[in-house]
Amino acid sequence: MTTVLFDMDGIILEGPRTDPQVYAAAADEALAKLEADPTPAQRRDLRRHGIDSVRERCRELELDPDRFWALKEAAASEHTHERIRSGERGVYDDIDAIAALADRTTVGLVSNNRHRTAEFVADSLPIEFDVVRGRDPTFEGFRRRKPDSYYIDDALSKLGVDDGLHVGDSPKDVVAGRAAGLETAFVRRSHNRLLDRPEGTTYELGSLIELHDLVEP
Repeated sequence: MTTVLFDMDGIILEGPRTDPQVYAAAADEALAKLEADPTPAQRRDLRRHGIDSVRERCRELELDPDRFWALKEAAASEHTHERIRSGERGVYDDIDAIAALADRTTVGLVSNNRHRTAEFVADSLPIEFDVVRGRDPTFEGFRRRKPDSYYIDDALSKLGVDDGLHVGDSPKDVVAGRAAGLETAFVRRSHNRLLDRPEGTTYELGSLIELHDLVEP
C-alpha cells in the first residue's frame, strides 16, 4: 500500500461538516450581490443545499441559479477560511501522523467540501499532499460528492495509481473508497463514536497514529 487518501472534515478539520450558519451567511451575501429580495421561505430554501429547491427559488426570483450557487460557494469558502484562521474551527491533534506518512509514501486530500477550502486547508498545514481534490462549485460538482467515488477516482487518476487506502469518518467515505477500489479506514471521532462500523470497512482506527502500523514504507 503506497497511497493514502484522507477525507478532510472530521479527519483533519474538527467536526463532521461546515457549520450551517456559514451557508446561511453565504446565501445572504449572494442574494445581496444579486440584489434579490426573497421571502422568508425563499431565503430559507436558498440557504440550504437542496438543488431542486434552490433552482426553483431562483426561478421565482428571476435569478440565474448557476450564478447564485457559485456566489454562495465562494462566500462559504471565505467564511470557512476566516473561521480556520481565527481558530474557531480547529484541527485534530493527531494530524501530525499525516505529515509523518507524507515523508515516506504518497498522501492526498479528497473532500466533499469545496475545492477552494480543501486547497486552503492543505496550504495552511505542514503536510506535503501529493494531490488535493474538493468539490467543484457547481450543481454537478455537488452531486458528485461521496458516496460517489468521482473525486477519489479523479485524485487517483492525477496520481497515476489505482490502489491504496481511503481514510474517513463516515459511512459515505467507506462506500466511496470501496467503489474506487481502495481499502478503507474508518476513524472514530467524538461525532461518530456511537455509529456501527460501516459495512465494507477494512480497518477501524481510534487515531490517525495507528496508520503507521498499516502503511508500509
